[in-house]
Amino acid sequence: MNQQLAFVFPGQGSQSVGMMSDLNDTHPVVKETFDEASDAFGRDMWALIQNGPDTELAQTEITQPIMFVSGVAAWRAWCQASAIRPAVMAGHSLGEYSAYVCAESISLEQGVRLVKRRGELMRDACPHGQGKMAALIGLEDEKAIAVCAEAAQGQVVQAVNFNAPGQVVIAGHAEAVDRAIDLAKQAGAKKAMPLAVSVPCHSDLMKAASEDLSARLRDTEIKAPVIPVINNVDAAIELDPDLIRQKLATQLYSPVLWVASVNNMVGSGVTHTVECGPGKVLCGMNKRISRQLKVSTLQDQSGFESTLAQLNA
Repeated sequence: MNQQLAFVFPGQGSQSVGMMSDLNDTHPVVKETFDEASDAFGRDMWALIQNGPDTELAQTEITQPIMFVSGVAAWRAWCQASAIRPAVMAGHSLGEYSAYVCAESISLEQGVRLVKRRGELMRDACPHGQGKMAALIGLEDEKAIAVCAEAAQGQVVQAVNFNAPGQVVIAGHAEAVDRAIDLAKQAGAKKAMPLAVSVPCHSDLMKAASEDLSARLRDTEIKAPVIPVINNVDAAIELDPDLIRQKLATQLYSPVLWVASVNNMVGSGVTHTVECGPGKVLCGMNKRISRQLKVSTLQDQSGFESTLAQLNA
């Protein structure tokens, strides 16, 4: 394993109609992976991402499985093309499930069923229109937390994604999030804007969903990962299957500690992160966390070839 290399897997937000098709032109294992996953999902997943529409791909119970499988498909393409393996993996929110499948901790079929149920539970945990998420740009973490505390007024609003220095996502009841947006602007945020997500991910409003997910996880075979995975809940490596189950359930209503996760990678000697799946969101965040990091993506064939060239140099 390359001790300076980490593979990271994106979560919701990077989906788009037609994604992964360019990569599949050179690596047929991409579509093969979607075909394999479709049986567990109950629909033709490849047709869904190729044809859309965008509005359907944006539904969390659809977004989560297709993004999850995308990460696994890109990993399988990489494994066929290169013998280089990372020393560690991590996934942002939903992406953590992709990481565990790629680390041979959870099977693809079990992962699809888990992630599909996770999306349904999150969708149903908060009635449509009552939840909201927003991004706060240009506020320190402590200020973002303080803004949420002031805005709550008996409702839920919390800092739920610590994505990069000065980049925090908040979630909770829609009215409380709106109050927090106004307070963040008053506190000096460069931007405070709602996100196109109706589910208040990683907030206390997801606790009821976590109970059902925990039961599903108990019935899921989980093995110790062959490549260590840094989890979102405490930004640490967990190898014990029972504790992995516990952390995945807790993750549903706990903040994503992405800054701490990437800092842990850098502290252990990682100098290059590869984003495995659609988009470049994590590349941008990782560079903001550590300017010394090299970042690349496997979102398309161009990124794939560039990553291979960098790692083989």
